[in-house]
Amino acid sequence: MNPQQESEFDSGALKPYYGKLFPFADIFKWMSYGHDGKHPGCDQSYFGRREFSFTLKGDIYLRFQSYNNAAELENSIKDKCPLKIDIGPVYTVDPAKRHAYAQGGNNVFTPVERELIFDIDMTDYDDVRYCCEGADVCLDCWPLMTIAIKVIDTSLRDEFGFKHILWVYSGRRGVHCWVCDGKARRLTNEQRSAIAEYYRVYKGNENSQKKVSLTGGALHPFLATSYTNVLKDYFEKKLLTNQNLLATEERYEKILSMIPDESIASELRGRWQDNRRSSSAKEDINVVRWEQCKQLLQSGKHKGLRRCVEEIVFSFTYPRLDMEVSKHMNHLLKAPFCVHPKTGRVCVPIDPNRCDEFDPTTVPTLFQLLEEINNEGLRADVNGEWSGTSLGNSVRLFRSSFLEPLQKACKGENISDLESESESESEFLILGPSLPRTPISVPSLEPELSPSLSLSPSSTPESEPVSVPGPSRPSVLQESAPPAPTLVYQRRSKPDLLQKQIQSPEPEEMI
Repeated sequence: MNPQQESEFDSGALKPYYGKLFPFADIFKWMSYGHDGKHPGCDQSYFGRREFSFTLKGDIYLRFQSYNNAAELENSIKDKCPLKIDIGPVYTVDPAKRHAYAQGGNNVFTPVERELIFDIDMTDYDDVRYCCEGADVCLDCWPLMTIAIKVIDTSLRDEFGFKHILWVYSGRRGVHCWVCDGKARRLTNEQRSAIAEYYRVYKGNENSQKKVSLTGGALHPFLATSYTNVLKDYFEKKLLTNQNLLATEERYEKILSMIPDESIASELRGRWQDNRRSSSAKEDINVVRWEQCKQLLQSGKHKGLRRCVEEIVFSFTYPRLDMEVSKHMNHLLKAPFCVHPKTGRVCVPIDPNRCDEFDPTTVPTLFQLLEEINNEGLRADVNGEWSGTSLGNSVRLFRSSFLEPLQKACKGENISDLESESESESEFLILGPSLPRTPISVPSLEPELSPSLSLSPSSTPESEPVSVPGPSRPSVLQESAPPAPTLVYQRRSKPDLLQKQIQSPEPEEMI
C-alpha cells in the first residue's frame, strides 16, 4: 500500500469489500458450531451469545455486539464498516443485554465457551532478527513464524488430540491460532493457563544473557521432537545465514554470552577476532563459525555444556507466545478475513501443512481486490465464491480444510449431546429426583506421552531464565483451584473442569 492509499484507507474503501467479498456466511457457520439448523440438538441461542467487537474510525471501540443470525451480522458490519473486527467468547446470556441481567444482583454474565487461541507476534523476536524491527517483516525473518506454526500445530494435534485448528496471518507481523474442538472451547482458565505454560521455554528480556535453560538427563520428548524435526534445521539452514548471526563481533558476542564456560567463549572469540578459518573462504562465515562452536561445546572435554548447543538454538528459534491471550476465555482476537488497517493486507488462513510456502508479501490487499473487482468483475461459481479475485484461494482453503470438517464434527457432537440429555432425563424419571438432572460433561484431552508428576507454577521474574526439566517436563491438565495452586499434570489423564470468574480485558492491540 502506498502512502496515498494508506491515507485514504477508511470505511469508504471497506464498503465494497464488505459488500462483495467478505465471507459472512462462512464466519456465521464457523461461529455457530452446528447450532444453525433445525435439529433438536441445536441451541438456537448459541450464536446470539457470542461477542463481536468493532474498532471504528477515530479509535472508537464497540464491545459486546451480538447478533441472532448471519443476516444481522452482515447488515451491522456493512453499516458500520469497522476497521477491525474482534471475536470474543460465548457468554451465558446475550452480551448486548448483559446490563439487564446484572440488575438482579447475581453475576450471571460469564463466558462459557471460547476457542483456545494463540497469538505470536514478530516484535517479540526483535532481539534475534537483524533484517527488520518493530512492525516490519520480510522473507528473511518470516521463517520464525513458520517455525512457530510447525511446532505448536504438531503438538496440539499429536499430544493433545485436537483436530480443528485454524492458523491465520494477522495481516502485518504475526500469526493467530484458533483451536476449535469442543473440548478446547470448554477449557477453563486454569486449563488454558496450564497449556500455555506447557509451551513456555523462552523467558526473559533483552537484558537477560540467558533466556533458555534446559536441564535434566534428557530433553522432554516434545522439546526433543521440536528440536530434531524443526528448530535445528531452520536455525542452521535459514536463520544462521539469513540473519548473519555470527558475521560481526556484536552478533557473535550475543551467542558467546550464552556459553557458561568462559574458557570456551574466550577461545572462540580469539579465533573469530583473528578471522582464522579452517575451511574454504567460499563457505559462509556464519556456517564456519557455528561448526567451530558446536565442535568445542560437544567435544565432551568440558562439563555442564551438554545442553548448550540446544539452548542456543532454542533461544533463537523457539515459539514466543503472548501468554495472556491464551490464558483467559474472554480475550478478544481479530477475525479472519479482516483487512489490517495499517497494511491493507487481508488476514488470510495459512495451511499448516504448507506453511513454509506462505509469503506475507504476496497476501491480497484491499486495493488489489478492489482493482480486481473493477477490472475483471465478479464471477460466482456454484458455491457463491468470488473466483475472479485473488481472495478465492483463501476462502476455498478456509472451507475445505477447516470449516467443512468442523461442521461435520459439530453435527455429530450436538446429536451425541442430545442423546446424553435424553438418557439423563430417562434416569431421572425412573429413579427419582435424587439423581442430578443434568450430568456434568467433562471434555477429554488425551496427550499420548506418559509420566505424571507435580509442578508448581514458576514465579521466576521476567529477567530470569526459565528452567525446563528434562523428562519431567509437565503436560496438562489437572489442578486445584486455590490461589498459587500446585498443578498436577498427567499426560494420559482427563482434565477436571474448574469454574472461575474472570474480568473482561480490553481488545487486543491493533497489530
